[in-house]
Amino acid sequence: MSGIFNPTHAEDETVIMNGHPGVMAGPRSRSFSALRTTKGMGRITALAGWTGDGVPERIRSDKNGVPRAQENPWPRPGVGDKMKSVRIGNRELGAGHPCYVIAEIGINHNGNVDLAKRLISVAVAAGCDAVKFQKRTIDVVYTAAELATPRPNPFGETNGDLKHGLEFHEEDYAEIDSFCKQVKIDWFVSPWDEASVDFVEQFDPPVYKIASASLTDDHLLRHVRSKGKPVIASTGMSTYEEIDHAVTVLGKDDLILMHTTSTYPAKYEQLNLRAIPSMIERYGVPVGYSGHETGIPTSVAASVLGACCVERHITMDRAMWGSDQAASLEPNGISRLVRDIRLCEQSMGDGIKRVYEEEIPVMKKLRRVGAHV
Repeated sequence: MSGIFNPTHAEDETVIMNGHPGVMAGPRSRSFSALRTTKGMGRITALAGWTGDGVPERIRSDKNGVPRAQENPWPRPGVGDKMKSVRIGNRELGAGHPCYVIAEIGINHNGNVDLAKRLISVAVAAGCDAVKFQKRTIDVVYTAAELATPRPNPFGETNGDLKHGLEFHEEDYAEIDSFCKQVKIDWFVSPWDEASVDFVEQFDPPVYKIASASLTDDHLLRHVRSKGKPVIASTGMSTYEEIDHAVTVLGKDDLILMHTTSTYPAKYEQLNLRAIPSMIERYGVPVGYSGHETGIPTSVAASVLGACCVERHITMDRAMWGSDQAASLEPNGISRLVRDIRLCEQSMGDGIKRVYEEEIPVMKKLRRVGAHV
């Protein structure tokens, strides 16, 4: 389907250094190391490191040799050893496994499949494990009155024009599915209604995600469960009583809960990251974190607190048109997030205090002679 942005438009061009090799989804052959975006309506002109076939190479380590997504033999703090892990694609999520990083594209593609593929390329270059979209059957999710509400936007004059303009269709998702298989990254959606679940099932996603807004929709929860796939359920704007009920409906097998605060962008004092270990203890299932804050450190902290997966919205430029852009990470930001999560995983150790061999010469040099205990 056609989108609202012209990818070749180059006015007001800004160069953003990415620091990692990546490529653009497209036929262009020359390579370069900067990300180029435009301000204003956020038209995309280029993405780091295009190659002739347009396929991103997954980054295995950064320029300092820091590996990505290595199996970590040591459980992270606050995570019970007996908790069952959940398998998504070829990855295990839970105690002792690397954090699964999800790049939420959502509706930040602005109805443009080419832009969606560029965002997928950004996620691959950053080392993310999956990308996520949203799927709605517009006339089911919204009332006629809501759709008729005046709301000037790039697609028309009403809220309905906007919602229909942002929705991908079968041929669009077929292209996305093919591209994700080509670049070897998982993709899945948050379906907002039963028909959307049935629609997406044709692509055999590895998991379904329940949006926070849908956590109290028992019919949708049961329909998602009927597909036999793992489920990630976000818990923003939900009480413990509502989460308890959703867990009862979904069951705990192959279930991951996501702690989140449903404001865009979220205030730091309202992130309440300590809820992550609390939810792990209360429900005995893996718990992840979906962040809507503007920065990076708190999402890294979530992984250290035991989040089995971290999800952040991504965008080419926060200045682009769209309701979720401001709470999203640009290409540099998502790359830094993955890097820092992996560094923290490397740094956790096993909790046993020891003297490393490399410390011995330093100890002999710096300790006062005769000051032994």
